[in-house]
Amino acid sequence: MEIAYLFAALAGAGVAAGLLAGLLGVGGGIVIVPVLFSILLLIGVDPAICMHLAVGTSLMTIVATSMSSARAHHRKGAIDWALARRWAVAIALGAVAGGLIARFLNSQELSLFFAVVALSVAIYLSVRREGTQLFPSLPKGLKAQPIPVLIGFVSSLMGIGGGTFTVPVLSSCGYPVRNAVATSSFFGLLIALPGALAFMAAGWGDPRLPPLSLGYVNLLGFVIIAPLTTLAAPWGARIAHAIAPNILRRLFAVFLAITAVKMGYSALA
Repeated sequence: MEIAYLFAALAGAGVAAGLLAGLLGVGGGIVIVPVLFSILLLIGVDPAICMHLAVGTSLMTIVATSMSSARAHHRKGAIDWALARRWAVAIALGAVAGGLIARFLNSQELSLFFAVVALSVAIYLSVRREGTQLFPSLPKGLKAQPIPVLIGFVSSLMGIGGGTFTVPVLSSCGYPVRNAVATSSFFGLLIALPGALAFMAAGWGDPRLPPLSLGYVNLLGFVIIAPLTTLAAPWGARIAHAIAPNILRRLFAVFLAITAVKMGYSALA
């Protein structure tokens, strides 16, 4: 019966993550990380590495999710490929750095980092008025490169696809929210693949790892979640193009806030 509950929880997380990936461009990690963290604790994995495993496994599943979500948005012509080319290298380098630095943080520190950053973004999205711009346009050239590096770095540490930060940044620079969501779904791939490989390297040979793990990536979680996120991501993308942008932004903020509070409580408890 416990195995049945485990599979049901992983499957539910996979479907929810896929919907969110297509709907909000977040790669689904905002759902996968807390669910995996709770499951790993429940089955007796050393608490000191539960968050590392949750983040690393989430990044690996986001590889498949982002590909599916980006493909669906590309069919609707919503991805800004010029921006994608300008930011690609910087965002991938940031993701690698985040994955390698994670080995020096404990599980509680990673959990609190996840909670604080997610809650901050949720508050910002909640108070920002529709149409408000912090900058007239997105910076270009070398002076803009710290932005994708930071997005890749923080997203990798949190095990998310980048939409949590890419969407607010682009929206604050005048990008339509649908285009911001669509482009961030592609950035999720650039973050997730190098980030997952870095988490594998960081945890390689750790004696506390559960079976079927490659470093801080658990293959069982990946095998169950990835196909379902890939299946559900196009459903979310279709919904994103059918609802009002302000509703999309508020949904994004609500999901972030709920997840942040849950993760923060778990870490402090």
